[in-house]
Amino acid sequence: MVVLKNNKTQLIENQNIKKMKNRILSIITLSVVLLGFTKSSIAATTNNAKFTVLNEINKINKIEVHGNVELFLSDGPADQVKVYNHYYAESALVQSKNGVLRITSYNPEKLIVWVTANDLRSISAFDNADVKSFGKLSKIDLDIDLHNNASAKLNLDAYDTSLTMTDHSKADLTGSVDELSLNHNKASMVTDGNLVVVKLVENNNTNVSANVEREDIAGL
Repeated sequence: MVVLKNNKTQLIENQNIKKMKNRILSIITLSVVLLGFTKSSIAATTNNAKFTVLNEINKINKIEVHGNVELFLSDGPADQVKVYNHYYAESALVQSKNGVLRITSYNPEKLIVWVTANDLRSISAFDNADVKSFGKLSKIDLDIDLHNNASAKLNLDAYDTSLTMTDHSKADLTGSVDELSLNHNKASMVTDGNLVVVKLVENNNTNVSANVEREDIAGL
């Protein structure tokens, strides 16, 4: 038996089919959005678990690094300290007082710290600490002190820079400095510089020439 449908009945059925299609499409879209949100949340949680942000630290003008630490430095409009590894599970110390940020860790595995500072003026590194710039550091005045086996690899755009090196410390400076005051001893070493210096004042503390590769320091 064939059932003949009038125009009104056919119109109602078409509307119902359209509503059902829209509902199914909405359910599929919502599922995709929720799945994407879940993945994003998991990714964010995973990324944040890799480092600890120390929000209470600000107004940094000097950094002291002791022990087995790898410090990355960058310029920025606001100060921020990110400590990688499982910071709270390790015997590491990161504290700030009167503008001085002190970072200490003597664990076999290097403690990795990324510091963004707006008004950094002094860097001191001891023991086996490594200090590296992340991008170019633009400074008017910057004092750098390296001791023991500490090393620094910095890309500078500075007016007045003082570099003091003792023991077996090493420095790798690139970029440009208007005035560089270099104080070093016999065993310290400035290598692979490619640094443009307008005015150099050098003081050898032991009266014995240090290992300064002058062919890599332009403009001297």
